[in-house]
Amino acid sequence: MTRTTAISAVFAAAAAPAYAAAGPFFSLRNTDFIVTIAFILFIGILLYFRIPSIVGNLLDKRAEGIRADLDEARRLREEAQELFASYERRQREVKTQADDIIASARREASSAAEKAKLDLQASIARRLKAAEDQIGSAEADAVRRVRNEAVQLAVGAAGQVLAGQGDASGRSAQIDAAIKEVADRLH
Repeated sequence: MTRTTAISAVFAAAAAPAYAAAGPFFSLRNTDFIVTIAFILFIGILLYFRIPSIVGNLLDKRAEGIRADLDEARRLREEAQELFASYERRQREVKTQADDIIASARREASSAAEKAKLDLQASIARRLKAAEDQIGSAEADAVRRVRNEAVQLAVGAAGQVLAGQGDASGRSAQIDAAIKEVADRLH
């Protein structure tokens, strides 16, 4: 068999039910009539058991569920947007607080540095004053020692001069005068 013959045989077999519809329409041998009656009977059964209202109710429930889901999604979206806006506000507040803390820390650091500088200057001034006081005290000690040494030398020299000079009562008066003169010069 050729290819065209095979295709013709398939079409002929497919058209065979159409030949069954030949003849009077209201006959049980007519497939169109049987199919029409079966279809009307099927529709009647559907209407008798209220299948369209059941299907409609199911579709309405499904539509209500979808509406509820959409409303819930809208509500969740709004909550998410509010939460996002809240987080953005909080982030801006935290950034502002961080900037304030940094500025405050810088101010405190510069204040502490300035105070440390002033404390260092005061410490240096105290140490210089203490050193000057020590130098002054050492100078005063040195002057006192020199005076004491000079007084001792003067008394010793006066004693030798007087020993070589005269009597005891004259020496005693000269010693008193010499001591008084040395005391007047030292004070």
